[in-house]
Amino acid sequence: MELKRVVVTGLGAVTPLGLNIAETWENVQNGVSGAGPITHFDASKFKTKFACLVKDFDPSKYFDRKEVRKLDIYAQFAIAAAKEAVENCGVDLETLDKDEVGVIFAAGIGGIKTFEEEVAYYYTNKEQGPKFNPFFIPKMIADIAAGQISIMYGFRGPNYSTASACASSTNAIIDAFTHIRMGKANMILAGGAEAAITEAGVGGFNALTALSTRNDDPTGASRPFSKSRDGFVMGEGAGCLILEELEHAKARGANILCEVVGGGMSADAYHMTATHPDGLGAILVMNRALKDAGLKPEDVDYINVHGTSTPVGDISEAKAIKEVFGEHAYKLNISATKSMTGHLLGAAGAVEAIISVLSVVNDIVPPTINFTDGDEDPDIDYKLNFTFNKAQKRTVNVALSNTFGFGGHNASVIIKKYIK
Repeated sequence: MELKRVVVTGLGAVTPLGLNIAETWENVQNGVSGAGPITHFDASKFKTKFACLVKDFDPSKYFDRKEVRKLDIYAQFAIAAAKEAVENCGVDLETLDKDEVGVIFAAGIGGIKTFEEEVAYYYTNKEQGPKFNPFFIPKMIADIAAGQISIMYGFRGPNYSTASACASSTNAIIDAFTHIRMGKANMILAGGAEAAITEAGVGGFNALTALSTRNDDPTGASRPFSKSRDGFVMGEGAGCLILEELEHAKARGANILCEVVGGGMSADAYHMTATHPDGLGAILVMNRALKDAGLKPEDVDYINVHGTSTPVGDISEAKAIKEVFGEHAYKLNISATKSMTGHLLGAAGAVEAIISVLSVVNDIVPPTINFTDGDEDPDIDYKLNFTFNKAQKRTVNVALSNTFGFGGHNASVIIKKYIK
């Protein structure tokens, strides 16, 4: 069976750095941190009092009042990102064969805010008997963003959600890529959304001691590969990529941004929350992605790493890169854009894949911010180019994006310059 080529023709984003692609990319290039005090709830008694929040998101610009009541904020982010992607891909919705268009949209958690509110209301008022909002379940479930997007546009192709913790939306992209190259769809909206900066979300991750507690310096708290890193910074938002079969895109005169050429998946099979200390799962997933793409390690120019700013995770990923890429590891650029966006959990892979696409399109590698001179971890090889603190111009023909999730889930996707 001859596999189809798969290209990217549209992007959409809602992130802590901007409400669209242009704002997000501008701030990523300039090394802007999206971190600040939590305003979604009173965090004064929490160990962590800051996060990377989406700012100035106005649901009324996307939905009418009745629709807002039916959608958890994570689904609102998803739909907003999908709308931007559809608009900028230039597709004619009137002539599009919607039977051949799918939506695969991830969430690591889903509607946790809705869940919190409904359960709290029930236990506060349970003497009245069980009384729940009729939209409780459809607002909460993690697959509803994919369903709502397909309903909005009438897309009747493959439609589901992927859930693999922080690897969720990279898995969604890989699934979309696989469906299209096997001829099972012409176009798929792939991405992820998350809005877990809630009392339960922050409190739960605090209980795991996973979050930074650098409350006196929120913008400097996410510091991947720095010795003084003390945990990740939570983020929220959504990212959407439109993947399309090459000939279908050419036939409609689409603006082709780049090509998706490979994806890999693996498991650490090691620990519930920690990465394997020697990066075994990370080594396996990157090698699988390269094999799937038919590329050699030396073909890669840039790696957008998982790089969460956790004490153990950053070390194991750096080890894995050296193992996979050998001497070429010192010639490529590495950056951890979570230093700016925070960790968007189930949406992280989509947002970082978008940044990888834009790096390939613009030949710019965004920075890993917040590294302080002399702040070096003896377990990390600083001869590697982590693109500290300032973006770098270089030709980026091939970019690899890594995401690793609780449970040992690993996923990598490879983006390449489109060549006719």
